[in-house]
Amino acid sequence: MKWRDYRKSDNVDDRRGMSGTGKAVLGGGGIIGIIAFLLITFGGEQGQQIGNVINQMQPAQQETTVEGAKELTPEQKEIGDFANAVFAMTEDTWTKIFQEENLGEYQKPEMVLFTGGVETACGSATSASGPFYCPGDNKVYMDLDFFEELKTRFGAKGGDFAIAYVIAHEVGHHVQTVLGTSAQVRKKQQSLSEEDANKLSVCQELQADFYAGLWAKYNQDRIEVGDLEEAIDAAHAVGDDAIQTKMQGHVQPEKFTHGTSAQRKKWFTRGFQTGDFKQHNTFAEEL
Repeated sequence: MKWRDYRKSDNVDDRRGMSGTGKAVLGGGGIIGIIAFLLITFGGEQGQQIGNVINQMQPAQQETTVEGAKELTPEQKEIGDFANAVFAMTEDTWTKIFQEENLGEYQKPEMVLFTGGVETACGSATSASGPFYCPGDNKVYMDLDFFEELKTRFGAKGGDFAIAYVIAHEVGHHVQTVLGTSAQVRKKQQSLSEEDANKLSVCQELQADFYAGLWAKYNQDRIEVGDLEEAIDAAHAVGDDAIQTKMQGHVQPEKFTHGTSAQRKKWFTRGFQTGDFKQHNTFAEEL
């Protein structure tokens, strides 16, 4: 992706390498730790809250305290600069879309880059949390080491545009918060069965994927050969069916909260191909 000449965002707080303390999960935490990791990373607000509860139930000996400042490597600095530029692109893109669609002024979120651990309005998060959006403080939290996990644990090919896709997806959750979609989903879920509530969560996640594809369309002049394939591959790797098959050997559709690999690919692709914000209604289609 072409990004080096792009402006930097004023709304990025890079806490990597800062002195301080935080909790880092060591030893993986077993299947429960992996489930918490996935819930927090791709489960939206509801999944993040549940994942934090699961993490709090983990044995204390699986956590260690990280202290002291640490100099970032050139590679870490570069990936931080890349994430910053992508975040700036999301700011410019959504400001433009809000103007085009007469949605009012786009309220820009913030992005926090961290390693080890971080405190948020949604609770404490460890390095196992990966990227997530917290509606309580309107911030996207990114542990950039997550993308190695995406490759080694979940089989994604990686690449810089996989990072861009995830950032754009999490910003999509911010857009849902600003537009009131998230609040509407939470209210409706309260009167539904777990299975039906999960279906709404799937719709919400697929909409964030659509928004990520829409963002890519608005920045297509910066996309290079292979970039879209990296994003689609990442979307495939975090599909519910792919994750369940890898973690438990079989699929339970009634437990889906994020969408299948095919659905995630479909909605990201639809956002990119149409470039039309009005096509975002994932809730209108039968899953």
